Amino acid sequence: MLINKAGKSFFTILILGFYFSMIISCGKTKGYNPDIPPAMVQIDIQPDAIFYQKLNTVGGWIYLKNGDPGVYLSPESRGVIIYRLSQDVFKVYDRIPPNNPNKCGNTTQLIVGDNYPFAKDPCTLDLYQLLDGNLFKGNGVYPMIQYKSYYDGTSLHVYN
Repeated sequence: MLINKAGKSFFTILILGFYFSMIISCGKTKGYNPDIPPAMVQIDIQPDAIFYQKLNTVGGWIYLKNGDPGVYLSPESRGVIIYRLSQDVFKVYDRIPPNNPNKCGNTTQLIVGDNYPFAKDPCTLDLYQLLDGNLFKGNGVYPMIQYKSYYDGTSLHVYN
């Protein structure tokens, strides 16, 4: 069977593209740290309410923990960070350090505070972007654990 010149070029480009994509994907981690047990998360809040005033504007963020109004987190969670990315999009991350959750004890939590727009692991000093949860600076390989969220214009629903 003969393959014409155009066919050879297409085949060569296809093979090179495959190898290029393999090289790019090497070293990138997919998923979350398998050593961290999954947490049950159920949050229903109204982010425009005065109680959540810090979420009233784009770029605002708050911590929530089990027992806060509208919040249920199983014991595996160390609380959550809710970040308002845009008027209609919220990012919700667990505060458990995703790479070394127990290096400095089993109560260590990611903190935002003066690190904004990043969350910082106070034990390892790893920095994670609030924009997408990915590691920004440090030696970790896993991103922050992110939960699904849905905002209907009034209520924010967070679940996993």
